[in-house]
Amino acid sequence: MLEEDMEVAIKVVVVGNGAVGKSSMIQRYCKGIFTKDYKKTIGVDFLERQIIVNDEEVRLMLWDTAGQEEFDAITKAYYRGAQACVLVFSTTDRESFQAIDSWREKVEAEVGDIPTVLVQNKIDLLEETVIKNEEAEALAKRLKLRFYRASVKEDLNVTEVFKYLAEKYLQRLKQQTAEETEVVHTTSNKIGVFNTTSSNVCNQNSSNGREVITLRPNKQRTKKSKNPFGSCSLL
Repeated sequence: MLEEDMEVAIKVVVVGNGAVGKSSMIQRYCKGIFTKDYKKTIGVDFLERQIIVNDEEVRLMLWDTAGQEEFDAITKAYYRGAQACVLVFSTTDRESFQAIDSWREKVEAEVGDIPTVLVQNKIDLLEETVIKNEEAEALAKRLKLRFYRASVKEDLNVTEVFKYLAEKYLQRLKQQTAEETEVVHTTSNKIGVFNTTSSNVCNQNSSNGREVITLRPNKQRTKKSKNPFGSCSLL
């Protein structure tokens, strides 16, 4: 399969209490729309968007998970295989802020340490805020997470959240690939195969009558999806 036919695919889970704006965030990012009316997510919803990051084609698969406890058994299964995470709380909901630690633990229990951001949504409602700026900043510092204040309604910092996660994942993928290459080189990156040609034939890729094959480290990629209807799709 040709390298040009491959792309990086990143599974991103968006988690947090109900009514903090998770569904609206994904809808805004993928479809450019905002719906004021709240509709509880039942289980999991999914949207995707293709973007270019550092000249690399990336397909973000965004999983919107339900925030209510009764759906925990369902949503936990969808955390598996996630490669990035958005933790969301609302400016007007203190319980959602206090629940962030719990949501982080739930995701880490399934997938370990993955690129993650902390998002305070609904900052357009500052007059109704129940969370001090210092509190939110202290939480991000304690969790060692990049922190964004966002407004899905005003389309503020929504794109930046997902761009950062894509960049962070690509950086980690590049580092992982480099480490794999180093391991291959320090052990043995060549496999000897008996040459079927005459022994007196000179071949610059041969060694002692053996043909040499060089191993290339695997890169986490997937075949490009060809969607005639655009880059976002609702499943």
